[in-house]
Amino acid sequence: MDVVKCIVMLLGGLAIFLYSMKIMSSGLEAAAGNKLQGVLEKLTANRFLGIALGVIVAALVQSSSTTTVMVVGFVNAGLLNLTQSLWIIMGANIGTNITSQLNAFKFGEVAPVIAIVGVLILLFGKKKKYKPLGDFITGLGFIFISTNLMSSAMEPVRDNAAFKNFLSTLENPILGILVGMVFVAIIQSSAAGVVLLQTLASTGVIGLNEAIFILYGMHVGTCITAVLSAIGTNRAAVKAALMHLTFNVFGVILWTILTLALPITDWVSMTTANPQGQIANAHLLFALGTAIVLIPFGKLIVKLVNVILPEKVDTSKDEKKLVYLSPALLRTNMAAPVIIAAIRNEVSRMVDLVCVNVGRSFDAVLENSDEIQNEIDSREECIDFLNKEISFYVSQCLAGTLSEEDAMTLSAIYKITGNLERMGDHATNISGYARLLDDKGYKFSDKARLEVSQMAEVTNQAAALLHGRDFHGIHVKMAKAEQKIDDMTDMFRASQIERMKNLTCSGESSVIYSEMLTDFERIGDHLLNIARAVDGSSITSLEVITAVGV
Repeated sequence: MDVVKCIVMLLGGLAIFLYSMKIMSSGLEAAAGNKLQGVLEKLTANRFLGIALGVIVAALVQSSSTTTVMVVGFVNAGLLNLTQSLWIIMGANIGTNITSQLNAFKFGEVAPVIAIVGVLILLFGKKKKYKPLGDFITGLGFIFISTNLMSSAMEPVRDNAAFKNFLSTLENPILGILVGMVFVAIIQSSAAGVVLLQTLASTGVIGLNEAIFILYGMHVGTCITAVLSAIGTNRAAVKAALMHLTFNVFGVILWTILTLALPITDWVSMTTANPQGQIANAHLLFALGTAIVLIPFGKLIVKLVNVILPEKVDTSKDEKKLVYLSPALLRTNMAAPVIIAAIRNEVSRMVDLVCVNVGRSFDAVLENSDEIQNEIDSREECIDFLNKEISFYVSQCLAGTLSEEDAMTLSAIYKITGNLERMGDHATNISGYARLLDDKGYKFSDKARLEVSQMAEVTNQAAALLHGRDFHGIHVKMAKAEQKIDDMTDMFRASQIERMKNLTCSGESSVIYSEMLTDFERIGDHLLNIARAVDGSSITSLEVITAVGV
């Protein structure tokens, strides 16, 4: 019964550990906001900077699993390519060692003080911006409080014969690896698994000889988090998760062979007499050694993954689908910057579709054909689909914990997509007038057709501003374009009235032309609304965010 009680206490400590990690990770994500994208651009320029980025992020969130899940999301959003993601994954495996190293140095003794500081920030920090910092510090403190709780829970069972006999069987490499793999696959945190091993070692329940193979297995088990996060994402994201698995499986094979062939445990034991330190050093040796061996073969790993999962050739021209967003981003509680980047890329696709439809709608009036009408109708379906899906993901994100900057960005995106959808409707209206003219046998006068050409030109010029790579001053530029559209609308209405007086155009076609002018003017209004939404946010471009660096 004492053993059962101790195990329950151990699992309770583990639960606190995992929850504390989540608090830390959420705090970091909220504090980072969109700055994470800028960091990626600067620190993925080469493999060593990429590895350094992985080390830093994993050290901050104290989890290689969380870091790798974020990487999978960035690949899915188009921010990282496979090679860049590999370096960050390598670095994350090294950075996650900070937890076990701090634990080995008895960091838990000052953990209550750290937790108190974090709670004080949460309670008395008047500004909302202090909450992420308070979450981060509080989570850090409770992580090491939980390690003390786990250590106390295992003290009474260290001399239990049955328990020790079970642990002695784990010297078998295959059994030890399987136990470590399954355990971490269940709890989805190698950092928690390693700390638990340290707890067992500190109380004398387990030695390095038994622990080392469990440790190796944990590096495979931790991949399950990334694999799960990749389900339902695009093929590139699945490949990133597969690279994580490939990297760690190779490391397990390499270090298992070395451990059986060489006195690795004796060498590690020489680094410190502290059992917790020995586990931490073995953990570091695995991650650092594997990275050093595989750095020269990074491109080969990417090629191997591409061979295992070759690209599917998409012969379909259907745009009515999501390319960057997927339910997996919400299911795995992906970091807000990852989801926002994916949303922005889908918005970029919507911008392209709307701008093409607006331009083609005037073409439909000038040279109506079934082909033009069909392509406009097809794009309109895609525009409506994207508007609905993007709005859903924006609403889901806004319901979560966000930094003020991220909340403003999402609010701006919601306004932008709404205005884009209305622009698409006006384009459909304009192309519909072409059908109406054709059905009734009406025609615009040569003067009216010339004005339609001018409408198309000025609208395309204004819409082209949305494709700029730098939105600095876009509000002013779009305001001028919108004013030009308003002036042209007034001028063309006056010209239309003059033609009606001169009987150079029929009353029926004049009504249709008047409706078209209204749609033309409304398109300008929506373009200005988009520019205003952009101007009040951190959005610097609506171009697709692509992988940076080499």
